[in-house]
Amino acid sequence: MKVDYLKKEQIETATLELIQAYGKKYGEVSIPVPVEEMLECHLGLGLEYGDLKEATGFGDVLGATWIKDRRVVIDTSLDPTEYPDQEGRCRFTLAHEVGHWQLHRIYFEIDPLQRTIFDTKDSRPSIVCRRSSSKEPIEWQADVFASYLLMPTHLIEAAWREEHGSSVAYQAAAEITALAQRFGDERTTTGIARRMAARFKTSGQAMQIRLKDLQLINASASAPTIFDA
Repeated sequence: MKVDYLKKEQIETATLELIQAYGKKYGEVSIPVPVEEMLECHLGLGLEYGDLKEATGFGDVLGATWIKDRRVVIDTSLDPTEYPDQEGRCRFTLAHEVGHWQLHRIYFEIDPLQRTIFDTKDSRPSIVCRRSSSKEPIEWQADVFASYLLMPTHLIEAAWREEHGSSVAYQAAAEITALAQRFGDERTTTGIARRMAARFKTSGQAMQIRLKDLQLINASASAPTIFDA
């Protein structure tokens, strides 16, 4: 599906509007961000876990949204009740589907016959989120939305100051190099990112990307900081 271009700032604004609207109704949002409650209680969407491979015919589907039915289905492989280690990924997928609802349902409301990778039968989901489609603009926008929703700037910065006493960036170059040499994976997350991820109930990798974006983790060699003492 072709969608309008959105800047990251526009997507972040959309997440803050949702957080503020939820906060007015249910109380100030704190960490971990209550994404499931936002989806069900605030937006009024049905949430289910099911076999999306069977429902869609694709083997790499993590989430799907039925716009007309106001229904979101997350693949059973991410059900945190059955697979607690998938909680971070499940929450990101939930936030991703919320992103589709907030940013993209207008395309279906304007044109109910809007074609997707499927036909237009009511039994088919309007939006299907496949790993192989992650680079498409519609999926990128939903991913950015999920990141901002689960890890809002103001809550990240507050948690960082609470844990470290300042907003000074952590110089991570040495740790990342050591981890990469040990595990052979350049994307291995730092200890700080994993600790923050546990507080926000996200994956360590998603948190590390967010911390880098906020310049709280610096992966390049730099001058010593309080973390080097």
